Amino acid sequence: MGCMRYLSEAHLRGFERYKYSSIDTSFLSVYVMHPFWNYCVKFVPKWLAPNVLTFVGFLMTVVNFILIAYYDWGFEAANSEAGNTVPAWVWTVAAINILIYYNLDGMDGKQARRTGTSGPLGELFDHGLDSYSAALIPIYLFSLFGTHDLPPIRMFFVIWNVFLNFYLTHVEKYNTGVMFLPWGYDFTMWGVSGMLFVATVFGPEMYRFSIYGFTVANMFEFVLIGSGMVSSHPIIARNIYLSYKNKTGKMRPMWEMLRPFFAFVWLFVITVVWSFFSRNDVINKEPRILWILYGTIFSNIACRLIVAQMSDTRCDSFNVLMWPLAATVGVCCFPYYQQVFDTDLTSDTERWILYGLTIFSTLAHWHYGYGVVSEMCDHFHIRCFKITKQTVAAEEELQEVVEDAKPTENVEEV
Repeated sequence: MGCMRYLSEAHLRGFERYKYSSIDTSFLSVYVMHPFWNYCVKFVPKWLAPNVLTFVGFLMTVVNFILIAYYDWGFEAANSEAGNTVPAWVWTVAAINILIYYNLDGMDGKQARRTGTSGPLGELFDHGLDSYSAALIPIYLFSLFGTHDLPPIRMFFVIWNVFLNFYLTHVEKYNTGVMFLPWGYDFTMWGVSGMLFVATVFGPEMYRFSIYGFTVANMFEFVLIGSGMVSSHPIIARNIYLSYKNKTGKMRPMWEMLRPFFAFVWLFVITVVWSFFSRNDVINKEPRILWILYGTIFSNIACRLIVAQMSDTRCDSFNVLMWPLAATVGVCCFPYYQQVFDTDLTSDTERWILYGLTIFSTLAHWHYGYGVVSEMCDHFHIRCFKITKQTVAAEEELQEVVEDAKPTENVEEV
């Protein structure tokens, strides 16, 4: 990576001490999915690195995004009175790919334990890619409803609800040291896949009916947002409170406990400004690219938080990718643009600015991810996508370092 390094010595020393602990109380996960994954992983060759499973699963979400975007770039296919113009087989492929992603995501940790290659790199790689999928997956469902039933401004808040649910889980771990796996994840994956399969069998037109003005899109928003408020947010707040009360967590001061929210809130505020006050209404003209831009920067913020909580270091309060975003929003929303510059910002100019910023942010985020993974591989003398004798030796050395770590009840290590 040349002279640019993303991990400090404090990060690397923290990774050496790190031990993953999680608590999973979901009945679907514990009694159905985990036994199923334990059975399936037996058929995976032992020479196959766990990160390969993780990456292949993530690629399934990317394939879905590209495939649906090809047939419905502007989320307008469902607006047709003749019915959704996306071919039926697309929904089938998308539903299957979601299940592949979900199951490989559940099997990668088991493959790591089975091959003796568990370590911090695997968790970071897994959760880092999951943060990107958090932006991609809800975009599939927007094509079921179209912009008539689910206008882009409402899509914006749906995506931010998904971001919040994902981010709060890692804020929780940043403060408690334990990953409390949310109930909603398993049901969401099955729900998304089920909705796509239903679109194959009965046609996506079934998502266009309404009862007394209450549409299926309204129900989708209500269930998604309501489930987080009921099954996730209060439980996370309680777990953090108990970790302070029982002195089992990181015991950070108040402002340090809240520090992960600073970058998250800054991103939300900046994106709200652009979405509502764009001079050319960019949210309705290029919603798909806008979601990718917001999702990419969110993923970078989430990845940096994951690095901080795993290495037990201080998280960032502001993300470097928000500087060009804030500058862009300032230009695209400046109210006196025509008076100052003697010309107005054209729609095409704002569109190309959006495309350029998305490309820049994506490349910067990819560079960050590649750099972090490379630095961890160099430090632990392992390879990301290959199991070697050095990999197993590094894992054994790491286990010796953390063997005195405090145990957690009802914990699964991966």
